[in-house]
Amino acid sequence: MIDTGSLIALGFALAIAVAVPGPGIAAVIARALKSGLKTTCFMIPGIILGDLVYLTLAVFGLALIAQTFATLFLILKIAGALYLAYLAWTFWTAPIADFTVKDTRDKDESPFRVFLSALLITLGNPKPIAFYMALLPTFVDLQAVTLVGYFELVALMIVTIGGIVFAYAALADRMRAIFRRPGPQRIMQRSAAAVMAGAAVSIATR
Repeated sequence: MIDTGSLIALGFALAIAVAVPGPGIAAVIARALKSGLKTTCFMIPGIILGDLVYLTLAVFGLALIAQTFATLFLILKIAGALYLAYLAWTFWTAPIADFTVKDTRDKDESPFRVFLSALLITLGNPKPIAFYMALLPTFVDLQAVTLVGYFELVALMIVTIGGIVFAYAALADRMRAIFRRPGPQRIMQRSAAAVMAGAAVSIATR
């Protein structure tokens, strides 16, 4: 087991790292503004799974493998950036939606595609890589982590990341009520597209 003090300190550090907007949070906000909270919630497990990959690599001493397969991570990074760019284009060119209906989520966006987009974005995002490979060892002695300790870290990660990402998505979803008229709605869609494009550039250039 990991001592409580280390878990609390790690939880605060992880919360700060997640709360500082990056490509992942930008994508969540843009998706929530366009499609609503229900659809955006499918991004949360994708983001968590991406972080879980790097947490597992760090805990089980596989950082060397991550370096060995640098080409694979580069491909994932490029794929994530390209998908964000594609989403930016679709948001920019999307027609004005009818906000008089209760469910305004994008009917063409399946839950799996939303989940996969979040996973690709997270795997290609350098922030979780830096956190788990460089900062995590300063809070936890990875060589002493048992299977129980690993699941403690997983639970901490799920609660922290899931809670913060959901809060961002819920806040962005609430803002959608402001954009019911065609003019403001177009501004919302173009803003979401700009955020997505910025996130794509951020991933591609890091």
